[in-house]
Amino acid sequence: MSQPTIDPFDPLGLEAELSDEERLVAESTRRFVRERALPEVPRHFEAGTFPVELAKELGELGLLGMHLQGYGCAGTNAVSYGLACLELEAGDSGLRSFVSVQGSLAMFPIWRYGSEEQKERWLPAMARGEAIGCFGLTEPDHGSDPSGMRTRARRDGDDWILDGAKLWITNGGIAQVAVVWAQTDDGIRGFVVPTDTPGFEARDVGHKLSLRASVTSELVLTDVRLPADAVLPDVVGLKGPLSCLNEARFGILWGAVGAARACFEAALDYAGTREQFGQPIAGFQLTQRKLVEMFLALTKAAMLAHRLGRMKDAGTLTKDLVSIGKLDNVRAALEIARTARGVLGANGITLEYPVMRHAANLESVATYEGTEEIHTLTLGRALTGLSAFT
Repeated sequence: MSQPTIDPFDPLGLEAELSDEERLVAESTRRFVRERALPEVPRHFEAGTFPVELAKELGELGLLGMHLQGYGCAGTNAVSYGLACLELEAGDSGLRSFVSVQGSLAMFPIWRYGSEEQKERWLPAMARGEAIGCFGLTEPDHGSDPSGMRTRARRDGDDWILDGAKLWITNGGIAQVAVVWAQTDDGIRGFVVPTDTPGFEARDVGHKLSLRASVTSELVLTDVRLPADAVLPDVVGLKGPLSCLNEARFGILWGAVGAARACFEAALDYAGTREQFGQPIAGFQLTQRKLVEMFLALTKAAMLAHRLGRMKDAGTLTKDLVSIGKLDNVRAALEIARTARGVLGANGITLEYPVMRHAANLESVATYEGTEEIHTLTLGRALTGLSAFT
C-alpha cells in the first residue's frame, strides 16, 4: 500500500501562514483540550454537566475574553481567538460555548458599553475564570425576534426594577453575573445583574439530547431591584445585543471547523483500521467517496474561517459576511458529522468515539446565534436589497 500524498487536515498550508503567536495559541489550546478536557468530556456529556473546574484553567491560558484589550484580557487578534474556538470545539461544543459566552456575550458588552466601574469590577475576575457570566436575551416566546422581548425594566426612584424571563441561557446556572437585556421607556437597555440579587433565579434546562456537557438555563427575574449604575450606559436599542451576537457568531464559524475536523479525523482513522471482506474499509470506493466529500467540505470551511478572520483583523468584516461563515460552516460540519457516523457504523453511536456527540451538539449550534433561516434571509437581503423578514 502506498503512503498518502496529501495532508488531510491542512492540504493548502494554512498553518504556515500563521504568526508565531497564532500558532502558539492553537497549539496550547489543542494540548489543553487533549490532556485536560477530552478525558472528562464523555463523562460530563453522559451526566449532562459542565466541567466547571476547568474555568480557572481556561483563564490561566488567557482564553477568556482573549480578544479584548485591557482589564486582564489577553488582547489577541481575531484569528487567534478563532483558532482557540476551533480547538475547543474539536473537544466539545460545550467548551467552546462556555468560552464564547464568557468572552463575546458577557464580557464584550461590559467592555464595549459598560462604565469604568463595571469594567473594573467584573472583567478582571471574568478573565481569570473566577467569575462566570451569562447573556440574557432569548425569551420563551421570542428567539429569532428579540425586538418583541417582554422582559421589562422600570424606574423606581433611582433604582431599576426588572421583571421577566429568559430561556436557553448558556452558563446561567453557574454564573455570578448576567448581562440581561430588557425593554425600558427609552428602548432596549442592557443591565449587569449579579446573580445573587434577590428575585433572580436560574433554573437549569433538563432532558437535553444536545450540548449535554454544557449548562443551559432559564432565568426568572421577579422584582429584581438594581441600582442606577447597573445599566450599561453607552448603548440603547437592539444594536447592543446584536453586536454581541455577531462577536459570538465569529467564534462559532471557527468552532464548527473544529467539530468537523474531529469527526473527519475519527472517520479517516477508523476506515484505515476497520477490516471487512479482508481489507480496510478505506479501500472501498464508496467509503473513499465519503472520505473525499468530508475532506473537501472541511478544507473549504477552514479556508472560509481563515479568510474571515483576516478580514476581521483588517477591520473589513461585516455582519453579512459573518452570516456566510455561520451558515455554511455549521451546515458543512453537520454533514461531515453525519457522514462520519455512517463510516463508523454502529460504533459511531457510542461515546467511545466523538462523532455522535459532535453530531448532536451541532444540532444546537445550527440553531443558536441565528438559525439557518435567519442567516439565509440576512444574506438574501444583502444580495437583493429587499427584506423578506416580514
